[in-house]
Amino acid sequence: MDITFIITIFLIGFVGSYISGMVGIGGSIIKYPMLLFIPPLFGLAAFSAHEVSGISAVQVLFASIGGVWAYRKGGYLNKTLIIYMGVSVLLGSVIGSFGSQSMSENGINIVYGVLALIAAIMMFIPKKGIDDIPLDQVTFNKWLAAILALIVGVGSGIVGAAGGFLLVPIMLVVLKIPTRVTIASSLAITFISSIGAIVGKVATGQVDYIPALIMVIASIIAAPLGAMAGKKMNTKILQVILALLILATAIKIWTDILF
Repeated sequence: MDITFIITIFLIGFVGSYISGMVGIGGSIIKYPMLLFIPPLFGLAAFSAHEVSGISAVQVLFASIGGVWAYRKGGYLNKTLIIYMGVSVLLGSVIGSFGSQSMSENGINIVYGVLALIAAIMMFIPKKGIDDIPLDQVTFNKWLAAILALIVGVGSGIVGAAGGFLLVPIMLVVLKIPTRVTIASSLAITFISSIGAIVGKVATGQVDYIPALIMVIASIIAAPLGAMAGKKMNTKILQVILALLILATAIKIWTDILF
């Protein structure tokens, strides 16, 4: 392991975690392709898909902790939302992870592609007035939130992602949660859902610990910085960034499936 390898992995973790803290997703949709494709461009050893998913799972846990820590003050963390959706998404992810054993790789990719496409479409639906709601007056249908989180959990458990990129549009479009509350609470829910993923990856020996440690260090530094930047940005800009990230993910997944 040389200095080029360490710097490359650190920068991938830093960029991905900064964006993750800023827009409220775990960041695996950003870091997964970066870890897969960038190291070979510099003549470094390529990671396998299993190694990448293991490293990403560990990194998402720490990136989401960093983001939540930065949002802990200001009333943006909605505890009721976090409990209802967090428990449901964790339960769903356990069910999905077991169910994925009987699915083909192409079947798993199609599930991921459908979920990403739905999320992308939802992000482009107009969200009028949600950011005019005072933080202490945010209300939502608790059982609808729990059911939708369970469905997201099953899907994310099948494909091995934390599901933040699906939870965010659901909170914004269906539950009508203000943007900053959505971002902060999504990071907390992503943290809960990533616990199950880490246990599975460690138990099955899919974690390469040295790169994972480098990514964790990058996450601890970058995620709070991204969250602080997100607090200062216009909510419309944050929504556009999220929409473009999710759309790019959907396009990439379907390109891989179809070609």
